[in-house]
Amino acid sequence: MTTGPAGASPDDRRTVKVSKYLSKHLRHQPERIGLILDENGWVPVEELIRAAEAHGFRFTRAELDHVVAANDKKRFTIDGDRIRANQGHTVEVDLGLPRSEPPEYLYHGTVARNLDAIRAEGLRPMSRHDVHLSPDRETATRVGARRGRPVVLPVHAGALHRAGHVFRVSANGVWLTSSVPPEAIRFPGG
Repeated sequence: MTTGPAGASPDDRRTVKVSKYLSKHLRHQPERIGLILDENGWVPVEELIRAAEAHGFRFTRAELDHVVAANDKKRFTIDGDRIRANQGHTVEVDLGLPRSEPPEYLYHGTVARNLDAIRAEGLRPMSRHDVHLSPDRETATRVGARRGRPVVLPVHAGALHRAGHVFRVSANGVWLTSSVPPEAIRFPGG
């Protein structure tokens, strides 16, 4: 099989393209293609496929199933005849995730240019509903690397939990909390 300039096969590129399309419309702009997510972020699979096709982007149920199964970050869940994004929404949804006791440390991947703001304000959800934390350094490194040379910040989640901060964990293992104050973060060289 031939690969493109980035070394990805045409099938891999198509999978990424469909995944990005799903992220855009299941997390950020469902209304752009006429979707209405229910209060928990779910939409019928057939409705999603029809809406995408009506807006010039076609994919089959088999292709959708493949994208959901193959996504390394497990961004989506299919439950019977419905689908949703697991986290990262900028539209109002209640994922219905129960409170969970986090491990003593979780990790946040970022880049050096963000460190001054994080030192001053801590971690904030920005345009998302929650701050996203990774269960291990490796995952946080991959998250940070999407924006440049990664910096991994350990977060003392256990202490925050004991102080009353609420944590939830998404279906794909991303830990969510409303904010993280600077004093709960271990900064490089600190």
